Amino acid sequence: MADLDDTRALPRDRTPPSDADNVLYGDELAPGALAGEYAILGTIAAGGSGTVYSAQHRVLDRRAAVKVLHRDLIQSTEMIERFLREARVVNLIRHPNIVDIYEIGQLGDGRPFLVMEFLDGHNLERTLARQTFAPADALELLAPVCAALEAAHEKGVVHRDVKASNVFVTRATGPQRVKLLDFGIAKVLHSNQAASGMTTVGRQLGTPTSMSPEQILGEPVDVRTDIYSLGVLLYQLLTGRMPFVSEDPLELERLHLEAPPPRPSAVAAVWPAIDEVVLRSLAKSREQRYATVRDFSAALGEAISQAPSRKSGASAQTVPAVAIYVDVRVEGESQDRMDDALLDDLGQVLDIAERALRGAKFLLALETGSALLGAQVLGESESSTRQHAIATALGIVEQLAARPGADSRIGFGICVHTGLVIARKGPDGVEIIGGPLTRVASWAPQELVAKACATAEAAYGLDVKGTLTDRYLVLAR
Repeated sequence: MADLDDTRALPRDRTPPSDADNVLYGDELAPGALAGEYAILGTIAAGGSGTVYSAQHRVLDRRAAVKVLHRDLIQSTEMIERFLREARVVNLIRHPNIVDIYEIGQLGDGRPFLVMEFLDGHNLERTLARQTFAPADALELLAPVCAALEAAHEKGVVHRDVKASNVFVTRATGPQRVKLLDFGIAKVLHSNQAASGMTTVGRQLGTPTSMSPEQILGEPVDVRTDIYSLGVLLYQLLTGRMPFVSEDPLELERLHLEAPPPRPSAVAAVWPAIDEVVLRSLAKSREQRYATVRDFSAALGEAISQAPSRKSGASAQTVPAVAIYVDVRVEGESQDRMDDALLDDLGQVLDIAERALRGAKFLLALETGSALLGAQVLGESESSTRQHAIATALGIVEQLAARPGADSRIGFGICVHTGLVIARKGPDGVEIIGGPLTRVASWAPQELVAKACATAEAAYGLDVKGTLTDRYLVLAR
């Protein structure tokens, strides 16, 4: 294994694999293949530059994640440098909210690999497909990210790719931890640091939906570049959407460069002080953004303390409600290749579900590109409202099953649950602005369950025997 402080010592030989090696060491590593002293157990995820595997040390029994550069990229000196810089930068910063990298090494065919700490959970992008967050909950998630970025900035490192898929949240069992991932395109601002940074003038590095104006223009970056991306992430946490969206890459760049940043209050129940934090973070000119991550975090905390319900005793209150969650998923590799037919049917599924929810008098508390959450406050006739919700859920299932041109690559699940929501009177009637029921990750099944289900809380005391069929409704555990 090469020392993390000197990845230049990693050998660059690229010996073609033998036929025997291809059994375990093909383009994708098979269970049992070795990366140093770590035996591969299975695949965790694959991306544009590499694949991440679960692994276990042969002697120490320590679990780890092994990230391996794709074989077709090992002829690129730049891609190898970008891949290995993550180890150098992480080793430079060393922070508990940044994924730890133990070792680096090289497979027999020349592919470099990183051995990282094993994290059990999911990235924030997956959570955002299922729910949005109240401002206080958003701050709880962002605080560890801010701590990691503050430590990086103190070492002269700019991440340049802060986004939901690079924020990892461990599972609910035990204390929740948040980790910032992927320093592969990080920039080290000070040339005298141990890890050098790639030159960025005249080049774009980053993710288009979260990229700051200076990144788009190929200008030098600084810590305020990460603050722009934090503003994008905060907007996404609050609304379930990106602030700027376009299928045309050039139009998306124009929006980041010229369009006024949108206020999250236009699509989510947040107050003006939260708007101001987002707008300042998304300022086109970096001089108008927060100067440091600490300033951003402090401003968000101050804005949250100005919540109307705390300040003036506004009409917001916690009340019981019943919710129907519609979870739409694209199966397998189709997620990475969304053709027109797939997109059309995905839109059809969401449109059918939304019309049914609105027609049954459910308020839309969550609306993303792949999920809907409709809620209805429980009044005096609580049991009949829950029965109505279950009947509505079954009706949606029947409508979706009968939709014309259904694409077999799309799956959906529907779950009914009861819990508490925070509601208030708005100009158009009751608004649901948060509460435990809107955090669907805490109660909705992680896997699609028999098309539709109701939790024990939703079905409690109801005569649902007639509708509890294998095809339509099962009780979630």
